[in-house]
Amino acid sequence: MQPQSQCGFHPVFCTIVPPHVLDKLSQSDNPDLAGPARRTLEGDAARRTRRQMATVVTLPASPEGEGEASDKPDRTLYDCRHSTQLPGTEVRAEGQEPSQDASVNRAYAGLGATFELLFSAYGRSSIDGKGLPLIGSVHYDEKYNNAFFDGEQMVFGDGDGEVFLDFTLPIDVIAHELTHGLTQYTANLSYYGQSGALNESVSDVFGSLVKQYSLGQSADQADWLIGAGLLAPGVQGVALRSMKDPGTAYDDDVLGKDPQPGKMEDYVHTSQDNGGVHLNSGIPNRAFYVLATALGGNAWERAGQIWFDVLTGGQLAVDAEFTDFARLTVAAARSRYGEGDEIEAVQKAWSEVGVPTE
Repeated sequence: MQPQSQCGFHPVFCTIVPPHVLDKLSQSDNPDLAGPARRTLEGDAARRTRRQMATVVTLPASPEGEGEASDKPDRTLYDCRHSTQLPGTEVRAEGQEPSQDASVNRAYAGLGATFELLFSAYGRSSIDGKGLPLIGSVHYDEKYNNAFFDGEQMVFGDGDGEVFLDFTLPIDVIAHELTHGLTQYTANLSYYGQSGALNESVSDVFGSLVKQYSLGQSADQADWLIGAGLLAPGVQGVALRSMKDPGTAYDDDVLGKDPQPGKMEDYVHTSQDNGGVHLNSGIPNRAFYVLATALGGNAWERAGQIWFDVLTGGQLAVDAEFTDFARLTVAAARSRYGEGDEIEAVQKAWSEVGVPTE
């Protein structure tokens, strides 16, 4: 298994709400629930097909004339005004005063918080390491039940108001999607099967870390939920996913029950959702939670550093499986911290979810 090429990336289309959730909603007898879900599914499928038609895409260029990596973000926000034309109308550039539109301001802040964690904790300037401008578009389409990263920018829907609220509300949703860009510029993990589940899990990990960093929460204080605050009142659930207890985020008459596994013995074999990338990501998610809480303190420090080292170290193959990633986390812990608590905690974390490290 060879490390990935850095000359291009797999043109994946990554969304925060999994297809199986939208599919369940689309079967509702209530047209106010089924209609937006069905339109979101159809739109996502069309965009995903367009992305897959480009087999290898050149990575977007960093700012021209950039000598040293900037320590400040360069954000531009656009308003789609409920159309599907991207990026939309520019409404806020870097350094400008807050907008009267709360969605614009939340997206601006979320992009900034992600930049801040990457730079402050890991010394990385933006997702490409060279200060790449961060672009976001809000109010995408009508009652669009998703947020996505399309390889070049972030896009946020307003939700249908019945099941999903505005997708700029949870900061970890913003950070999750932007982390797909970080993965694109580093490990470039293929978006299928276990490598795809790792791609999704890495986004959940750093999405959660951005939330914890912005709130000043330790690993023990964090809720370890992805998308808390996104579900509308009346939905029986707390978030889209739980890293602490995969499979417990929601149990709702309309959404169904959270199907994420937390151990390899429950791994889901399916051809849907690119081989279950949003489902099986619960396994490495749980491993990271176990590691972070075992080490204690701030999760973005030792636990997050190990994950970051693996993602950016150049040894992770594009088609890596869970065991490949797990072994590299052990090697990364040894390289950075020596023979100590970190290695033991990493090994125990993967052992708890049934993934071997030897």
